[in-house]
Amino acid sequence: MRFRSLLIGAFAALTSATQAGGYAVYQSDSSFVDVMDGLKLAIEERGMYINNVMHIGEMLERTGKDLGMNEPIYTQANSIEFCSAVLSRKMAAENPEWIINCPFVVAVYTLPDRSDITYVVHHAIPPDQIENSAVMKEVAEMLRGVAESAVSW
Repeated sequence: MRFRSLLIGAFAALTSATQAGGYAVYQSDSSFVDVMDGLKLAIEERGMYINNVMHIGEMLERTGKDLGMNEPIYTQANSIEFCSAVLSRKMAAENPEWIINCPFVVAVYTLPDRSDITYVVHHAIPPDQIENSAVMKEVAEMLRGVAESAVSW
C-alpha cells in the first residue's frame, strides 16, 4: 500500500490537470475500464461512499437517436457520485451554500476521435475558496487526489 501511494505521488507530480471554465481535466492512456476501476478504488480508499455510477454516454446515445441527433459524442462516459460525510458536514457548517458541492461528481469518458485517451473531469474549486477556507482546500485536494489516482492506472 505504501509503495502504491509513493508511485501515485510520483506520477501525480508528472501529471497536470488542465483547468478552464471551472473544470479540471486529466488525461490517461489507460483504458476506460481501468480508469473507472482506479477512480472507484481511489474513492473507497479514502473512506468515501459511492452513491451512484451514472451511465451518461449510454443515456445521451439513446436520447440522441430519439431526437434525431445520431452523431456520437462519447465512446464511453460515466459519472460517479460520491460522498464524504466529514467533508460534507464541514462544508455545510462553514457555508450552507456549499451544499451544492454534495455529492461530489467525477466523470470519466473517451471520445470517438481520440479512443486512445481516457479523460477524467471534475468541478474545480475556485481559487478564492481554496485560499480562504481550509475545508474547501481539503475538498480541492481530495478531488485532485482521486482524479490523479484514476489516471495513474
